[in-house]
Amino acid sequence: MKNTNENSESVMVNITIDDIDYQVPEGISVLEAARMVHIEIPSLCYLKGINEIGACRVCVVEIEGINNLQASCVYPVREGLRIKTNTEKVRKARKSAVTLLLSNHHRECLTCVRNLNCELQNLADNLGIRDIPYTGEMQDYGFNDNNPAIQRDYNKCINCRRCMAACNTIQDCNVYSPLNRGLDTIIAPAFKKDLADVTCIMCGQCILACPTGSLSEKEEISNVWRAISDPHKIVIAQTAPSIQVTIGESFNMPIGKLVTKQLVTSLKRLGFDKVFATDVTADLTIMEEGSELVDRLVNEPEKLPLLSSCCPGWVKFAENFYPELLDHLSSTKSPHEMCGALTKTWYAKKYNIDPSKIVTVAIMPCTAKKYEASRPEMTSDGFRNVDHVLTTRELVKMIREVGIDFANLPDSEYDEPFDQFSGAGMIFGATGGVLEAAVRSAHRLITGEEMSIPDYEEARGQSGLKYGTVKIGDKTITIAIAHGTKNARIAIEDFKSGKKKFDYLEVMACPGGCVGGGGQPILANRDYKYISLSYRHNRADTLYNIDKSKIIRQSHNNPRIHQIYKEFLGKPLSDVSHKYLHTTFTPRGKYPYLDSENQKK
Repeated sequence: MKNTNENSESVMVNITIDDIDYQVPEGISVLEAARMVHIEIPSLCYLKGINEIGACRVCVVEIEGINNLQASCVYPVREGLRIKTNTEKVRKARKSAVTLLLSNHHRECLTCVRNLNCELQNLADNLGIRDIPYTGEMQDYGFNDNNPAIQRDYNKCINCRRCMAACNTIQDCNVYSPLNRGLDTIIAPAFKKDLADVTCIMCGQCILACPTGSLSEKEEISNVWRAISDPHKIVIAQTAPSIQVTIGESFNMPIGKLVTKQLVTSLKRLGFDKVFATDVTADLTIMEEGSELVDRLVNEPEKLPLLSSCCPGWVKFAENFYPELLDHLSSTKSPHEMCGALTKTWYAKKYNIDPSKIVTVAIMPCTAKKYEASRPEMTSDGFRNVDHVLTTRELVKMIREVGIDFANLPDSEYDEPFDQFSGAGMIFGATGGVLEAAVRSAHRLITGEEMSIPDYEEARGQSGLKYGTVKIGDKTITIAIAHGTKNARIAIEDFKSGKKKFDYLEVMACPGGCVGGGGQPILANRDYKYISLSYRHNRADTLYNIDKSKIIRQSHNNPRIHQIYKEFLGKPLSDVSHKYLHTTFTPRGKYPYLDSENQKK
């Protein structure tokens, strides 16, 4: 008998799967028990801990003593359970379930955004489906893309409800719900409104959850190619910290592998004129936001807590659900918007470049950055700070389009003057990293001395909501860290009710922070459904290891930051800084599709 006990405190039960005896923890599902012992039961609607509803009927198994097939994802194991996972009855049922899905599925696989990385496509292949005997009505349910970030193709929706579960369970935005009945059922926002017209925060977690091409980011690849091909344009790419530890996964490299220098080389081979590190302006964000925190602590404690503002998904969540707290949001722009603003002002002037000829392209882990770049506030001297935002996935497509062998590229360096960054700027990509970086610089601003130990371990880890304190000089700062906006809601409600008090709250909309962003590689072919947050751990660990290896680990010690302030901004929170590096927010209430006059009524 094989013992699969991973926790000595678990109550173990004896079961049999396909005539082999095992011991597994009591109460887990048959599906999880099978996967623990390396028996693969296919599934489609299942997402561990998020969507366990047994709706798709793909994971059915036979249970001895029960006539009907059972959905293994919702059937708990018990002592003496005897399970069959590969009988003829099971195989026929699984094949029928998937065939019925395909019968009314618009099968433009060759041109679909998820071609070769689609769970439905992979499942049909694994089950040996070569014919669709049912014609189906092939109804046209429509296509929505009236927003800058996410498009929804209802014709590829299989009603698995995974998008709904991610939005409701992880983000607590409740954008999606089942509409209509029977064969006409679709998973959509109320009244089938576009995502721009409801409380969607554009985070893209629904895209990561979707097993097909029903949800995807709005691609800007053709616009970027057009700019690169224009001889009159200077096209500048900037890369977010987390991209450096995620893009390699799309080229069969280990999860979390650092590929910074190959990334820079690939962008230069694609034709970008310059490649900048957004990590530099992450350091700049810390200088501005850290100074804002210190100013409130010392001079305006009534304006505490300070809420971080570098995550556009979180900002929109606050605008939608907590407009009364917008004065508590830091007014600093996010790092990629700062980089875009400085590129078209300070950099353009420094190198005598007409800013109208500069095209800025941000390579981001995030679909919400597309929305952020389109906001009317995100301009400088009449120019849009960031012209185009590409997700990690979009950049991968461009690299593949021209046949670049990413894994074997030589090294290249970022271009001046956005080329040197601290370890603090690097850890921006992981949850807790913004707060940890801010604490390092706040300590210097308050005490005039460096922290003896720059690592603030309490800020790290994948716990969805953390509270703690930081001692800086004679001040004790209370802090909170949340990732996933459901956890942010819990923190805010705790604060509003008086249950918790904190001076600073860092929020990342996506689980794990930017390493788990909605624009990151989809690991459908690497058991994304089964590994929960473990891949985000690997990505975040790499960022923290880079930080530890850096000589400069504090944003305020970055020589490029000194240069930017000396040549252009003056000092943190100066008038020039406020003009180019700070922004405003828009209270949207809970119904952003209503205009302000209707909201008043």
